[in-house]
Amino acid sequence: MAGMTDRVQCFPPRCVWVNGPIIVGAGPSGLAVAACLKEHGVPFVILERSDCIASLWQKRTYDRLKLHLPKQFCQLPKFPFPDDFPEYPTKKQFIDYLESYAQHFQIRPRFNQSVQSARFDETCGLWLVRTVGSGTAAASRSHEVEYISRWLVVATGENAEKVVPELEGLGEFGGDVMHICDYKSGEAYRGKRVLVVGCGNSGMEVCLDLCDYGAFPAMVVRDSVHVLPREVLGKSTFELAALLMNWLPLRLVDKTLLVLARLVLGNVEKYGLRRPSTGPVELKNTEGRTPVLDVGALGKIRSGDIKVVPGIKRFSPGKVELVDGRILHIDSVILATGYRSNVPQWLQGCDFFSKDGFPKTPFPNGWKGQCGLYTVGFTRRGLSGVSSDAVRIADDIGSMWKEELKLARRPIACHGRCISQI
Repeated sequence: MAGMTDRVQCFPPRCVWVNGPIIVGAGPSGLAVAACLKEHGVPFVILERSDCIASLWQKRTYDRLKLHLPKQFCQLPKFPFPDDFPEYPTKKQFIDYLESYAQHFQIRPRFNQSVQSARFDETCGLWLVRTVGSGTAAASRSHEVEYISRWLVVATGENAEKVVPELEGLGEFGGDVMHICDYKSGEAYRGKRVLVVGCGNSGMEVCLDLCDYGAFPAMVVRDSVHVLPREVLGKSTFELAALLMNWLPLRLVDKTLLVLARLVLGNVEKYGLRRPSTGPVELKNTEGRTPVLDVGALGKIRSGDIKVVPGIKRFSPGKVELVDGRILHIDSVILATGYRSNVPQWLQGCDFFSKDGFPKTPFPNGWKGQCGLYTVGFTRRGLSGVSSDAVRIADDIGSMWKEELKLARRPIACHGRCISQI
């Protein structure tokens, strides 16, 4: 008994033993794993730094956003979208779907729990996840908690932190500078000259939104980019690519998509949109670079309402100098420069993730590490990749859980490591 007391004293004052896995993140990835674990009867705890589920969608997306892929490729496991939802649900509809998903499976995350560190203790064979209260709870050190479990599921995803590049002279610009995570609509930009830095799906769509509100956007296209029609002959381009992959090699699928894109969109390179030498599907699989699915921005580029400009050399008060020597007078800057994983900031003593915050093991085997570590939402394959990983993780943990339940039926002493159990 004395030995057990000594072990208890090794832990911080506030410790919580979690019978099942600890899931970090209450976005679609975390919710999907939680729902699948529910089906197996496995308890869990979800730790979420924000005060709501899917905080990226609820707090860091623009108003006009819709799913870029048809809903059947974006639904989470065991709970389809409502039949009356359109093929491309709006931001609000998707949030409503996620809220219904959490309610249906009775998923109740622990909100305002910002994970500071997670490490595997080889001595006791357990994961130790330390959190501190965030939001209104952040002012009190008493909100520090250490959660302890056999399993850790990293579900913070690919878009946990905004990327803000270093641009020469930006601090001297003097105008409004905003990351796209804070952009809601073009209402505040009526009549303004806006430089949008970035030409991905978000950058293109924000430029389109700015045009609709009477602004004058210029879009920085520094690198090559694939622009594909969202649909071809009434069928989703993504769905078409998935179908072709069942019959054709990847490079032939890419060639087919590019031929169709040329027929539908014409030659986009004459508008300053150079295509990469690698095909769109191969580029997505190898580097995670998503092709742009056009929803109307290309028409505005053709008409001149959206100007395409090359890379930035430097900013100065009220203007920007481009790498080709041109100078643009601008009023505002929107950084559509994307997001990155934040796993390296808090996951300690683990070489499963690379420096960029993605599993080193390539798809489709990056969902499982060693010592009870799992990852979901890092496949660079959107919500369809999330769903497949969630099912694998729950099946794997569920099988171990059932074996342990058989052993647990034998009389044993209650776990005495922690003050509380969940």
